[in-house]
Amino acid sequence: MSDDKSMIGTNIDFDRDGLQTGTLRLPHSVHRSAYGHIAIPIAVAKNGEGPTILLTGGVHGDEYEGPIALARLVRELDLSRLSGRLIVVPAVNYPAFVAGTRTSPIDDINLNRTFPGKRNGTATEMIAHYVTTELLPRSDYLVDFHAGGSSLQYLPTLLAPRWSDPAQKQRLEEFIDAFDPPNVVYFDSIRALSGEDRVIGNYAHQNNVFFVTGEFGGGSTVNIEGLGVVENGLRSVLSHLKVLAPAAPLPKRRGKVRRLVMDDPGLYAFASRRGFFEPRFALGDEVPAGALAGLIYDLDNPWAEPVPVHFRHGGFAVCIRTFSLVEAGDCLGHLASPA
Repeated sequence: MSDDKSMIGTNIDFDRDGLQTGTLRLPHSVHRSAYGHIAIPIAVAKNGEGPTILLTGGVHGDEYEGPIALARLVRELDLSRLSGRLIVVPAVNYPAFVAGTRTSPIDDINLNRTFPGKRNGTATEMIAHYVTTELLPRSDYLVDFHAGGSSLQYLPTLLAPRWSDPAQKQRLEEFIDAFDPPNVVYFDSIRALSGEDRVIGNYAHQNNVFFVTGEFGGGSTVNIEGLGVVENGLRSVLSHLKVLAPAAPLPKRRGKVRRLVMDDPGLYAFASRRGFFEPRFALGDEVPAGALAGLIYDLDNPWAEPVPVHFRHGGFAVCIRTFSLVEAGDCLGHLASPA
């Protein structure tokens, strides 16, 4: 066995034609199951010649629009309309998905801050390593569906990398036009807000995999509008890539896409202290520079004057905190500015 070969196995043959549903077997020897493994659902559909599209959801376990749309795609798939290969993992961080938590209950690690992972690491690190060494090298495209999880809510928004190369930009814009989201935010796909580059977008880039992601809801629930954007966008881009011919005419385009950028720390509002938060903005608001984001009240002395939190710069509100209780450093929401 190669030193870099994943210890996660599977009963899927990635090169076989047809539709297969199976599992990734994540080794997990514990008190109640000495020889056990965690079975992560995966589906692979292959027919004829064409690109490989990797479709993932549940990188964070409390985000549901992606898993629903991907499961439905597989259930309704007509292989005769497929040209290429689909690799579908509706809940990549399956332990977190079962627990309904952002991070895994096994090791409390955020999967999208641990790439490229470790072959012999914790459960989450092993999943990241498998994606990096087994799934991305097989793929031409990756579409990774997210939402805000329990603590944040987003307007349905496609997140697109910023490229300077004209050919890459044109390819991306054609993809965006096909997906037809109500909002697209251009962002640094190589790094997280904190500056870490341990994110899936970085390793998609390193594997020359075309990558887009998105936030389609939040609050640990299902955003009906966001789910519709995901399902319609997925059908449209698979048709655009000539991988899956549509069974029926696709929905009409919604019109002009709102194009935004998210590259300025002044667009974010963070809690400066512990307390409970009263927001003074709503999703979809046009927020001027210096605007009041909200007030933080003292838990132990609610009679005290609340502490104001301001946005430094103005923009369009795409994200807001779900929970009122906050600790210093919690994100209260963020804006995006016109592209």
